[in-house]
Amino acid sequence: MDVSIMPRFSRDGSKIYYSLEWGKDAGQRQATGIYTYAKPKDQVQRNHNKEALQLLNTKRSQMVLDLQAVANGHLPQHKIKKNFLEFYDDFVKKNSRDGNRSLACSLSCFKQFIEKEFRNFISPVDITENLCERFRDHLLDNLNGETPADYFMRFKRVMKAAKKQGYFRENPAGDVKTKAHPSGIKEVLTVSEYIVLINSHCSNYEVKKAAVVSMYTGFRWCDVSKLRWWQIKETTILLKKQAKTGEPLEVPLHPVVKAIIGERKQPDALVFSLPTSNGANKVLLNWVQKNAKINKYITWHCLRHSVSDILQDQGVDVTTVAALLGQTTAKYILSTYKKRVKIRHTAAAIERLPSAIL
Repeated sequence: MDVSIMPRFSRDGSKIYYSLEWGKDAGQRQATGIYTYAKPKDQVQRNHNKEALQLLNTKRSQMVLDLQAVANGHLPQHKIKKNFLEFYDDFVKKNSRDGNRSLACSLSCFKQFIEKEFRNFISPVDITENLCERFRDHLLDNLNGETPADYFMRFKRVMKAAKKQGYFRENPAGDVKTKAHPSGIKEVLTVSEYIVLINSHCSNYEVKKAAVVSMYTGFRWCDVSKLRWWQIKETTILLKKQAKTGEPLEVPLHPVVKAIIGERKQPDALVFSLPTSNGANKVLLNWVQKNAKINKYITWHCLRHSVSDILQDQGVDVTTVAALLGQTTAKYILSTYKKRVKIRHTAAAIERLPSAIL
């Protein structure tokens, strides 16, 4: 069965988008989400075109195989044309449990992962073992501790259910191993390091301001990067809906936060003018290691853990800490804190052994 690659120019003629076509009837054309530059201006764009065309030919070959499977009765034709996000979304709605948003968060991360390449439409034939591996690595690159493993386990659960319902001949995620970060524990800042860091120069003052807010609220990057002036009240900061938990949160406005954010602007204006999350994390790490001379690998999420650890070290009960951070339960906060305390205690214990000059 023949599958043709159909090009289509963008409105301004700068890019060429491609679809696959295997007939003239309705539903016999599928957008690939792949584009090339019509007139590449530099080596970067020429390399993009080369890689895009290789991927396009791979998709065409896969489509030929799947259409042959349909012809032989191995895969229902409607499964090829269906947007798999609809199945994923429906599975989340039917199987989510109160107090556990891991399944919903796995869907959110998957949508973010495919957005650039597939936009809002991905068919089952696009979900290959390689794509599943890339999604697992995307989770590892963007999340901390056990969270990547947790979310990918939920994703594999969805893939297993989809296979049973005929979306795949073989489960594309079946042989992809679930991974977490090796230690499962991220580094945190101490009280003294807070002071050193705040008094150190940062190459991007907007990043510094946003980081200080996270250091005194426990806000995630996705919360602080979208913070608007109307959310900052006289004595509190309001998050109507957290990106991860979906629950509202109101945090006391610390004097340090009030001092660093500066004068108010229009209510709907963003409080901070920030780069991408990757860019902000690079600025943060440079600020920590090179300027403040703190020998730790600190990411934005480490700031959130720092708030939790410092408060618990100061005797604040774990339920209060969980409420401050907007967690639905205190279980995760308590478990990660205990692991860090254990590490600190074992390090202190080993120093009690007698020293000798060899």
